[in-house]
Amino acid sequence: MALNKRLADQMQRGLKQYAPILRAQRDRDVSEADTVTIVKDILSDVLGYDKYAELTGEHAIRGTYCDLAVQFDEKVQLLIEVKAIGAHLQERHVKQAIDYASNLGVDWVALTNGVEWVLYRVLFRKPIDKEEILRLNLLEVNPRNTKDLETLYLLTRKGLTKDALTEFHRRQDAMNRYLLAAVLLHSDTVLNTIRREVRRATEVFVSPSDIANVLRDQVLKRETLEGEQAESAERQVNRRAVRRIPKAHKADVTEQSCADGAGGAEAA
Repeated sequence: MALNKRLADQMQRGLKQYAPILRAQRDRDVSEADTVTIVKDILSDVLGYDKYAELTGEHAIRGTYCDLAVQFDEKVQLLIEVKAIGAHLQERHVKQAIDYASNLGVDWVALTNGVEWVLYRVLFRKPIDKEEILRLNLLEVNPRNTKDLETLYLLTRKGLTKDALTEFHRRQDAMNRYLLAAVLLHSDTVLNTIRREVRRATEVFVSPSDIANVLRDQVLKRETLEGEQAESAERQVNRRAVRRIPKAHKADVTEQSCADGAGGAEAA
C-alpha cells in the first residue's frame, strides 16, 4: 500500500488534532449540521481532500439531497451520509445514500457520525444492494500504528485516486469464508491434494468425493455453504477451475488408477 511519509505524517497530525475535538463535540452532543462541519474539516485536514473544490454539501439527486459528495476528475467519487455525532449508526441510515449512489452510478458510500466511519460498496443488482467494506473509529485509530494508518489510507483522496478501495475489496473477496469453503469443496485440485496427504499420513486410499462429504458435513460451517453468497462463490470456483484442472487432472487420474490397482490387488 502506497503510504508515503508525507501522507502518514498528515494523517498522524490530523488524528492528534481532531481526537480532542471529536471527544468534546460528542460530549456536547452537537447537532447533525455541526457534525457535517466537523466531517468536512476531517476530510480536508486528515484525509487530504480540497474542502472548497472537491467537497460538495447537500448534493441534489432527483430532488433529494445527500449530506456530502466527494467530486473530482469531473465525477462524483464518494457519497457521505452524516448523522449527529451522538447518533448510533444503523443500516437504515445508509439506505437513502445507497439510493443516491445507484442513481448516479457511484460505487462507494460512507456513513459517519464524525467518530465512526462505515464504508459500503454499492452492488448494482436488482434490487440495488450494498456490502460493508470497512468500519473504523477515529478515536481508536493509533497514529503510531502502521496498520491503522493503512486502513485509514483507504478513505484518503490519494487512496481513492489510486483505486486502493477496489484493490482492498478484491483482497477481501479472495479471503472471504464462502469462497474458501467453495474452493475446498469444489476444486478437484484441492480435493486431490488432500487425498494424497491423507494417503501419506494414513496409508489409506480415500476418494475426493468422500473427502468433500466429510468437509461438508463435519468440518465446514453450514452458513458458509448455503445462500446466495455461497452459490456465487461456487460458480466462481467452477469457472476458474476449467482453466486449472487439465494438468493436475491427468496426474491425478494416473495416481487414482494406481490406487485402484492397489486396492484390487489387496482384494485379490
